[in-house]
Amino acid sequence: MARNIQSLERAAAMLRLLAGGERRLGLSDIASSLGLAKGTAHGILRTLQQEGFVEQDDASGRYQLGAELLRLGTTYLDIHELRARALVWTDDLARSSGESVYLGVLHQQGVLIVHHVFRPDDSRQVLEIGAMQPLHSTALGKVLSAYDPVAHSEAIEADRKAFTDRTVCELDSFEQLLDFTRARGYAADVEETWEGVASVAAPIHDRRRMPVGAVGITGAVERLCRDGELRPDLVAAVRDCGRAVSRDLGAGRF
Repeated sequence: MARNIQSLERAAAMLRLLAGGERRLGLSDIASSLGLAKGTAHGILRTLQQEGFVEQDDASGRYQLGAELLRLGTTYLDIHELRARALVWTDDLARSSGESVYLGVLHQQGVLIVHHVFRPDDSRQVLEIGAMQPLHSTALGKVLSAYDPVAHSEAIEADRKAFTDRTVCELDSFEQLLDFTRARGYAADVEETWEGVASVAAPIHDRRRMPVGAVGITGAVERLCRDGELRPDLVAAVRDCGRAVSRDLGAGRF
């Protein structure tokens, strides 16, 4: 019979301890609770911290679960279930808006398109399921960066490339844009990623109110915008779609 790896068992015990007790625990508390020497406990905590599974409060020095562990728990939600819950609503959105609809999730340092509904006309279109989009410039990416702490970290640490002269790359301006996104409940991309193309996207949450994806529409600027601004009816339709999928995932009303 294969032997268990002791360091992994101890790391798992630490994560359970942090998840089940007080919000933050000190090194001495963790070491004594698990019967470990402080040096051993500190080494494991440092490794977990480097991987994002544990965070240390700068002021108190105490430890808590990290954003990456929350991300793993969130992504336990099967993408296929997310797509299944969104199918009817994204079809309705495509019909009501007359535009292409995209469903995206965080993957590595970008947005992975997991569902794509064609624009309901006879134009030639290419299925973009499996395509990647940048976090900092697209509407889907900005929504994820605004609501998901892991996506936010990825966007902050990434090289925010300027795709057009409208792309927001400077850090302070980007953070202000994310604050604006959270305040109004949606994100926009008007020729920030592709010339002549505009997008609007809204977040999708699960039953724990955790962000699990974003839904949005993309089309020509002249169709999505009026007098230089996104059409309010399209913004409302996208937000309604995000809320409807969230409700189907158990998030309740937003």
